[in-house]
Amino acid sequence: MQTTPIQTDNTQRVDIALLGMHCAACAGRIEQALKKVPGVAEAGVNFATARATVRYDAGATNLNALGDAVRGAGYDVIPPDAASDDAETEARDAEYERQRGSFLLACGLSLPVVFLAMAGHVFPPLERVLDFPGRVWVEMILTTAVLFWAGREFFSGAWSAALQRAADMNTLVAIGTGAAYFYSLAVTLAGAPSMHGHGMHAGPPVYYESAAIIVTLILMGRWLEASARHRTGGAIRALVGLQAKTARVERDGREQDVPIAEVRAGELVLVRPGEKVPVDGEIVDGASDVDESMLTGEPMPVEKKAGDTVIGATFNGNGAFRFRATKVGAASVLQQIIRMVREAQGSKAPIQRL
Repeated sequence: MQTTPIQTDNTQRVDIALLGMHCAACAGRIEQALKKVPGVAEAGVNFATARATVRYDAGATNLNALGDAVRGAGYDVIPPDAASDDAETEARDAEYERQRGSFLLACGLSLPVVFLAMAGHVFPPLERVLDFPGRVWVEMILTTAVLFWAGREFFSGAWSAALQRAADMNTLVAIGTGAAYFYSLAVTLAGAPSMHGHGMHAGPPVYYESAAIIVTLILMGRWLEASARHRTGGAIRALVGLQAKTARVERDGREQDVPIAEVRAGELVLVRPGEKVPVDGEIVDGASDVDESMLTGEPMPVEKKAGDTVIGATFNGNGAFRFRATKVGAASVLQQIIRMVREAQGSKAPIQRL
């Protein structure tokens, strides 16, 4: 759960990174679940970025309640204790690799099924070769692996939706492929003539190849979808990459290198030549030229001296200076820019809401 709370009186706004969405119906279910949480004033879910933006009364609810609402709808969030951009990137990468692996597995298992079922129709000379005893049993075994191993997420998702008295894309896929598979399984177990090498057109037909190829194609779509979502977050990752990882602060009379997240407002921070300014602040002593092009687009460095303001993620020139940190964490200019980009990605136009 990626949080960037904005407090106005007792109202906060938070961005929640979601996992497990596969269609617009999923986004709608999560949105409705969040709106039912007491204290939530506004909730919007963006399917493309897999994020929810929620405005809520901090006195009436909290982040754990919002996360529970999402899980109760059958989806998941990045845990609050892992609320970092690196954690979200890792989760998205893991989802991409999982979808890719499922597709490749399904593809490898489905191709033989399609070949056994259809090659004899396309190339009649192969019909006699492929009409061997047990052919349909091979199709059944391979299709079972495709549906209930590579494509098990469709059936688990459909069951989760059913428990919520709802339907989504998983429901459609599970019903369609399940009908083809279980009908074909019944025909296979009944021992129709076509199972035993008496002609591919003899007896009731089976549809294993239909079930297998449908699951494979939709898994390919989800793999491409995960890839597109990964690229969608590129703007955010590029902004996050601008920030320094550590800062050199003065504590207990000596200089210490600490992670950027541990810098506190009011501390003195030292910046040496060629380093990034770690957080926002005001120069106490020293002077330098600072490249602020990441913020202003102006390529010419800006002269900075005591009393001037410096912005985190800008580049220091040849000088050195000390400054007092004034804005850290979510309050920094860079984090505010990241928050606004996320909000812009998560917002919906009126026609999209309709």
